[in-house]
Amino acid sequence: MNKTIIIITGATASGKTDLAIAIAKHFTTEIISADSRQCFKELNIGVAKPSAAQLSSIHHYFIDSHSIEEKVTAITFENYALAALEKIFLKNDIAVMVGGTGLYIKAFCEGLDPIPTVTEEIKEFIKKSYAAGGLKWLQEEVHIKDPEFFKIGEKDNPRRMMRALEVMLQTNRSVTTFQSGKKIKRNFQIIKIGLELHREELYKRINSRVDKMLDSGLVKEAENLYKYKDLNALQTVGYRELFSFFAGEINLSKAVELIKQNSRHYAKRQLTWFKKDEEITWVNAHVQANNVIRRIEEIVR
Repeated sequence: MNKTIIIITGATASGKTDLAIAIAKHFTTEIISADSRQCFKELNIGVAKPSAAQLSSIHHYFIDSHSIEEKVTAITFENYALAALEKIFLKNDIAVMVGGTGLYIKAFCEGLDPIPTVTEEIKEFIKKSYAAGGLKWLQEEVHIKDPEFFKIGEKDNPRRMMRALEVMLQTNRSVTTFQSGKKIKRNFQIIKIGLELHREELYKRINSRVDKMLDSGLVKEAENLYKYKDLNALQTVGYRELFSFFAGEINLSKAVELIKQNSRHYAKRQLTWFKKDEEITWVNAHVQANNVIRRIEEIVR
């Protein structure tokens, strides 16, 4: 049997975790998380980490592996995931990866081109302009100067938007062009499976998940993290809106409304990204895990 990694992806709240655990149990293997926020040990409720029972049933890599004060990038993930995969392959010919961070999955599957260094002058110019004009200015600049990134990027994440603008001003190239160079050929088979739902059902699931997060103590968790609000790890849907509530800029009801709205927008961006990947086999999120497993077994035989 060829060394194989099965990647389960799709939009947030589509049921990726449950399917990945079912597959990992069937093949008696382990899971690598491909989520850019679940790796932070300080974040729990707001990033929808697998439950304690799920984590104890299957070993997960890249969950609670880093601190919010560490710099974690797609290249960080690529190196971490490849090292984890080597450990898994010592015991099993099959591994599982699950998550919705498209750039991390791309980095793992294909590698990423290094992004050029940006001068301090450009960084300082953008910082000062952002301080004066706020997120609206930043969004408008990226929309004009790097429309390709603006289509798929995290528009409400100032760090990501600033990075895109830095690269454009430095190189006169979209940051996305540094993500589309020659693909690295990995020495293992990659099977990609995407979960999809009708938009109305997906949005209903997202709204319900937010309500459950709030019932589980999301407001208190965010309050405890408020002093770290400027860290990149906290530029995250679910925390950022509550930080505005704590700052007195909006009421709690509005914060909850924005969490749901921004989560739906994030899901839409995820699907836009993943639908461009022709290697993904899409299945309905209601599909029985056994049916997916049978399909995988046919491929890896």
